[in-house]
Amino acid sequence: MDHPDPTHTSLEARLAAIVSPTLESMGYELVRVAVLGRDRLTVQVMADKADGAQMTVQDCEAISHALGAVLDVEDPIPGAWSLEISSPGIDRPLTRPKDWNRFAGHVARIELTAPIDGRRRFSGIALGADDTTARMRLDDGSEVALPLTAIRRAKLVLTDALIEATATPPRPN
Repeated sequence: MDHPDPTHTSLEARLAAIVSPTLESMGYELVRVAVLGRDRLTVQVMADKADGAQMTVQDCEAISHALGAVLDVEDPIPGAWSLEISSPGIDRPLTRPKDWNRFAGHVARIELTAPIDGRRRFSGIALGADDTTARMRLDDGSEVALPLTAIRRAKLVLTDALIEATATPPRPN
């Protein structure tokens, strides 16, 4: 994984560390792990194909079988839980610098864990990221650089330009 998702809780970070090697060995990349629910937890794993190709239902099934086995052996969650596998979709979350860079030029929304200059929410054009900072051009034309560790949630906004850009698979580097 390029950069651990700063929104991962300690359980989510542990799960990410457990599932990442299996995903990578299968030709996938971890986008996000989320643990939802109270009485019966759901572990949501969002993955991408490492080669940038579109995810299929068969990909999700293969990942589900492999990760289910790994998580059963590691047993990181007490009690009953379920596993959900998905692709990021078109209006995907931006969790890694590579996501910010791949989708630079597209509209994104960000929510921070704490306000910066009195503001928690930002909307504008993603300009890219490095290992520590994501950059955006806001609707008023100003630019901001936000620490990745301060981002609670960031995702692309569904637009015609995004649909067009994601309609054809990206070319290999």
